[in-house]
Amino acid sequence: MPRTALITGGVSGLGRAAAVRLEADGVKVITLDVADGADLVVDVTDPDAVQAAADAAGPIDVLVNSAGVVGPNVPLWEVPIDGWRRTFEVNVNGTFHTCRAFVPGMRERGWGRVVNLASMAGKDGNPNMAAYSASKAAVIGLTKSLGKELATSGVLVNAIAPAVIETPMNAGTAPDTLAHITSLIPMRRAGKAEEVAELIAWLASDKVSFSTGAVYDISGGRATY
Repeated sequence: MPRTALITGGVSGLGRAAAVRLEADGVKVITLDVADGADLVVDVTDPDAVQAAADAAGPIDVLVNSAGVVGPNVPLWEVPIDGWRRTFEVNVNGTFHTCRAFVPGMRERGWGRVVNLASMAGKDGNPNMAAYSASKAAVIGLTKSLGKELATSGVLVNAIAPAVIETPMNAGTAPDTLAHITSLIPMRRAGKAEEVAELIAWLASDKVSFSTGAVYDISGGRATY
């Protein structure tokens, strides 16, 4: 029986690439996004709306948390309070809301895969991106905790930490910041969404069986630990 995946932020960027890749494996994909064109138009920062979407979607086998925002590109002392809060609302609370809504069904059925999109920024910290870096570090911590909680349940939870990837989300990143974080990549180029999607597809499959609570770098060599 074909499995079903729900992908947040599934209309563009990494979410869209993941949807195309999973569909190629025969997975039924449901996209959840605030943008028009999503199967479920839902704001992940709204826990009631996320829960309602989970109730409406039916059984979900794979959850890919790709919805995210870059947040303010300024030194920490210039970060507006609402910008800091918004970054955490989407990147951290949104991931929490979807996991809280969809994981119980996976536990009941004894099989599931959760793939959370973190970032190298959550491990290294990018200058002038304090809110983004801190929020992605929180996603890593959430993944490690939830992975351990579900370790014997048949539900595996892993995170991916990409370096800078060519996606619409990075279109709003300040050019000097983008140039800096790209210069840290030994391959001397940004990654492609399709390259990340390959890793997502593996983590969403039966092929991964002895990994949970882990963080997989896809960084063109940038990763140092």
